[in-house]
Amino acid sequence: MTLHGELGVAGLRGELQFSTREPDPGNTGGGMVKVPPGRKNPSTGLMEGFLLRKTQLRTIIFANGMLADLKTAQKIINPADLIIAADGGALHCLALGINPQVVIGDFDSLDEATLTKLQTQGVKFMRHPTQKNETDLELALQYASEQGSAEILVLGALGVDRWDMALGNLLLLAHPGLAQTRVILIDSNQEIFPLHPGQTLVIHGRPGDTVSLVPIQGDASGITTQGLEYPLQDGTLHFGFTRGISNTLLGETANIHLKQGFLICTIIHHSADIGSPGQPATR
Repeated sequence: MTLHGELGVAGLRGELQFSTREPDPGNTGGGMVKVPPGRKNPSTGLMEGFLLRKTQLRTIIFANGMLADLKTAQKIINPADLIIAADGGALHCLALGINPQVVIGDFDSLDEATLTKLQTQGVKFMRHPTQKNETDLELALQYASEQGSAEILVLGALGVDRWDMALGNLLLLAHPGLAQTRVILIDSNQEIFPLHPGQTLVIHGRPGDTVSLVPIQGDASGITTQGLEYPLQDGTLHFGFTRGISNTLLGETANIHLKQGFLICTIIHHSADIGSPGQPATR
């Protein structure tokens, strides 16, 4: 997290940059969000641009979708991360040789032998009824936010055999309760970021990587980009149209600013070795 400005009694004076590219090389991620100071978010009632959390807790959530690229998952995890499994996501953790701190869900995807194994390792269970209003991943995201997570990386959210679940997982990026938290969906060499109004997203990659911008809450307007082959200057992307698909990263970073609406931003890393997700690959 990079802070610009002076930390005063009332909060941060100046610009607050949420960054997944921390100085230590062990941290990973690819997006940086700049939030203008002193503006109240009408959906949450909170003042954007002020330091809302005392810690910089990072959380990794394993969802119950496919996780074909275990190598990428292993690169992401840091010892200090809070590891949460959304129900069957615990199986991914066991495949990686790690124990989640918490398993959340109705446990319909875990057999008794797996539950016993996790329990003997001291894993915390948060069991919910099968008939509930939220998916297991939404419950896991809510819990991570309640713990004060500044950043949440979600693995296994999109590689599922049910389109309804995949769409629901994707749209959780627009959850109003997560507007003050960096949430990134990671699927192998692809990353998905939310972009809220008034924010600037800085995406990191390599020249030639594919960047797409998709509005999902009506039209998105006041979009200004830098570092993309097809730039926008205070432009509009209309809901239901595909104009924002398949842009190209010209250098190692691109800036995307949004005034109104909501964007889902994706980057596909085309390098054979993408290194840590969102960061330039190393050869």
